[in-house]
Amino acid sequence: MSNSERVHCLIIGSGPAGYTAAIYAARANIRPVLYQGIQPGGQLTITTEVENYPGYATGIQGPEMMVDFEKQAARMGADIRYGIATKVDFSSQPYKVWIDEEKIIEADSLIIATGASAKWLGLESEQKLNGYGVSACAVCDGFFFRGKEVAIVGAGDTAAEEALYLSKLCTVVHMVVRKSEMRASKIMQERVKQTSNIRIYWNSETEEVVGESKVSAVRIRNNLTGESKEIPVSGFFVAIGHEPNSAIFRGWLEMDESGYIKTIPGSSKTNLEGVFAAGDVQDKIYRQAVTAAGSGCMAALDAERYLGTKRH
Repeated sequence: MSNSERVHCLIIGSGPAGYTAAIYAARANIRPVLYQGIQPGGQLTITTEVENYPGYATGIQGPEMMVDFEKQAARMGADIRYGIATKVDFSSQPYKVWIDEEKIIEADSLIIATGASAKWLGLESEQKLNGYGVSACAVCDGFFFRGKEVAIVGAGDTAAEEALYLSKLCTVVHMVVRKSEMRASKIMQERVKQTSNIRIYWNSETEEVVGESKVSAVRIRNNLTGESKEIPVSGFFVAIGHEPNSAIFRGWLEMDESGYIKTIPGSSKTNLEGVFAAGDVQDKIYRQAVTAAGSGCMAALDAERYLGTKRH
């Protein structure tokens, strides 16, 4: 096997955006090659019940849904591979993308659907105990804390959703909110406030996750009084948002201050011709499976049109 391969359409990422792009691109006969990246199936593989995706009348589990997407893309003829894009060179066409730091893919067109990843608080204790009671995914790890007390940090819809999920498994959920209000939508806030075993600590920040080999407590400080207190918990969940997986494209593609790839409104086009972006790597507003899938469709149609103009 030679170290480089030329492809017509390269798709990086395998969430709803990447797989939908692959379905459309394969049907358009532009022979897409898709690399699944660090988390095959994307963020939906760390979600349980998906109830808001049209077509699944009774809901579906996130991982199962992503298997359906993958099978459909494969059935249409997409070439789906394991591998992580580790470096790019967009200085000339065809664009070069390094996979697992060894193989080079030369792509006539490129669809970036690398998604976003959870943010951490940045505490030393949080990193030390990550996997030993500290988690960024209640839905993946909540099960291990059945019948125990846990804490969760965050104030957005994700935090509210995860707190509600944990409230069904855990005896008490201690929710640490930095301000005097939440960012979550009204309906989610109401649900949280009406759940008897969720305790909200307003104006509070996490000072430290306490524990030697596993989480035993969390120490929080009230921003108004300056008072600290320790709450005994077995699990500590971080739900403070996401950052786009766009680092390898820095310097090549235009991004906003948070690192989300900028696309031309009404399209999936980036500032480089033949490079398209879809899903959560370019969408910090909606971040839904259905909007990601929609933008994956747009990216494939844009790539197909672009390749059509190149052939003539």
